[in-house]
Amino acid sequence: MTSAAPRATDEIVDLVSRFIRFDTSNTGEPETTRGEADCARWVQQQLEEVGYKTEYIESGQPGRANVFATLPGADAGRGKLLLHAHLDVVPAQASDWSVDPFSGAVKDGYVWGRGAIDMKDMCGMALALARQFRREGTTPPRDIVFAFLADEEAGGKWGSQWLVEHRPDLFEGVTEAVGEVGGFSLTVDRPDGSSRRLYLVETAEKGLAWMKLTATANAGHGSFLHDDNAVTILAEAVAKLGRHRFPLVMTESVGQFLAAVSEETGLELRPDSPDLETALHKLGSIARIIGATLRDTANPTMLDAGYKANVIPQTATAVVDCRVLPGRQAAFEAEVDALIGPQVTREWVTKLDSYETTFDGDLVDAMNAAVLAHDPNGRTVPYMLSGGTDAKAFAKLGIRCFGFAPLQLPPDLDFAGLFHGVDERVPVDALIFGTNVLEHFLLNS
Repeated sequence: MTSAAPRATDEIVDLVSRFIRFDTSNTGEPETTRGEADCARWVQQQLEEVGYKTEYIESGQPGRANVFATLPGADAGRGKLLLHAHLDVVPAQASDWSVDPFSGAVKDGYVWGRGAIDMKDMCGMALALARQFRREGTTPPRDIVFAFLADEEAGGKWGSQWLVEHRPDLFEGVTEAVGEVGGFSLTVDRPDGSSRRLYLVETAEKGLAWMKLTATANAGHGSFLHDDNAVTILAEAVAKLGRHRFPLVMTESVGQFLAAVSEETGLELRPDSPDLETALHKLGSIARIIGATLRDTANPTMLDAGYKANVIPQTATAVVDCRVLPGRQAAFEAEVDALIGPQVTREWVTKLDSYETTFDGDLVDAMNAAVLAHDPNGRTVPYMLSGGTDAKAFAKLGIRCFGFAPLQLPPDLDFAGLFHGVDERVPVDALIFGTNVLEHFLLNS
């Protein structure tokens, strides 16, 4: 008698732990980023082991590795579905953690390590289901393209952006895509004393733009009087920009989210409420994400000037992390120019557009049905991500993109705080739940 082949839920914890043990830290510099190729080759092996034909692609730089595999569907005439996950993670300082950030430790009901929720949890779910479907001879309704990608944490220049520009054939026939930072639960209290789990589906994300500011003036001796000092000019511009509050703008995705939460909780989260941002804090840690989608942001992150204590430098530079709402780019740039003044020039180091789609259609219905099949108390709602994902690249090809990496989370877990945070971890039960929901979704989409 032979034992049954393992199902996705049997493998998911081990696969996520194994993904984490690959140190795929992305420093933003190709020469110091590591681990993606080793991880991608392992993914390729896991897929080929169960019979997939795979393609391994290095995206413009040695070691920036991506793996693609397709599971044929019943209707070859339908648009394909892209399920994408990135292999890279942000760096982690081991001395700050209570566990080795690349141990993939399984303890206290969690899988611990860098990437546990961003996004090696989704890598694990995608790989586990790809393997299960192939073992069991499953034919989904349409073709599913599984993509494991490089360089998302640095904007995808050597990952999704490169692939879209240089290998668009990989996405031929793809009409919709599902990726990270969506499908997780937010538990809210209702007026009758009960609670409701809302599952946040990402339908929009702000633009990601890293801006370099430069001030140029006359160099000179540090002991002289200098009314024209590049450091002073730059510092004043950076301070103005860093303290500035851009106007509140209500997008469709955020408006729908606030309406749903208001309906469930009885909270006054109206777009015209004068204390909207204060009221948001009643939702807990998720308020940090939602609050950041109400207005544009421009946060100074780097300063550079001078080379000696008694020399006034000719130039001073700063880098500002800008996140811009859909439809706001031109107004945002005009506002920035008015703040920094004519003595400071600006240029984009990285500039990725915002994205927004509507919360409707067959794919959204399939997400909702999958959640309700495993959590009858759940409700899917749209929201906007304050950060960015590889969806920005795929949207250039006309692909409709969503964030749906389902997780049922403990109500008291600071999920938002775990992204790029210390002691990043994902509940084991959430991984099993998410794998079941994702399976239902993929087989009914």
